[in-house]
Amino acid sequence: MRVEIWSDIACPWCYIGKARFEKGLAGFAHRDEVEVVHRSFELDPGRAKGDTAQVIDMLAQKYGRTREEAQSMEANVAANAQAEGLGYRTEGRDHGSTFDIHRLLHLAKARGRQDELLSLAYRANFAEERSVYDDEVLVELAVEAGLDAAEARAVLADPQAYAAEVRADEQEASELGANAVPFFVLDRRYGISGGQPAEVFAQALEQAWKDRPLTAIGGDAAACDAEGACEVPQAGGTI
Repeated sequence: MRVEIWSDIACPWCYIGKARFEKGLAGFAHRDEVEVVHRSFELDPGRAKGDTAQVIDMLAQKYGRTREEAQSMEANVAANAQAEGLGYRTEGRDHGSTFDIHRLLHLAKARGRQDELLSLAYRANFAEERSVYDDEVLVELAVEAGLDAAEARAVLADPQAYAAEVRADEQEASELGANAVPFFVLDRRYGISGGQPAEVFAQALEQAWKDRPLTAIGGDAAACDAEGACEVPQAGGTI
């Protein structure tokens, strides 16, 4: 079974939702048969590279709130993150374009290290004093995830590297009707929006597994059809 997760590094509920999904998956009996694929989604696709702002200021401006109200919003998210055992800084974080991060995540996917890099990027952005909008930090994270530093630098230096893959993910999200993240799609049959409790993910995994289409195993063999005609392989005919 495949689970696809559309998310953005700048999205705190994606950070929390990933942790909750993983808790739900950990208790799933068939977890070793679940393939998890992370897909790209930008919350602020129009923001230029290098154009960063403090998160509190961004929230106040975006939602027309005072700084105090924006700080209260962040405190609420932090409480949810901490309840999942996640670190979360409410002050000092910046916000910017995540396009380069997504391009690097596609490199990581090609090298089999996507989940490792995503987890490190979330932790750096929300829990540590490291800006994921700095190329040097991204290279450090890539190396920590098991990628080659020179290859990561080459991707960041070429604006077209993996750009088509990021845009394809975003187009697919639009076609699926996903206008917010995190957005989870199970076997292209069930969609879950938002950072739901772990129990919701556990139930969804059970339901999706139960409703999987049957898969043919073993190739062609002798059988009877709906009209009652039965193959007899030894004779090469039917009775």
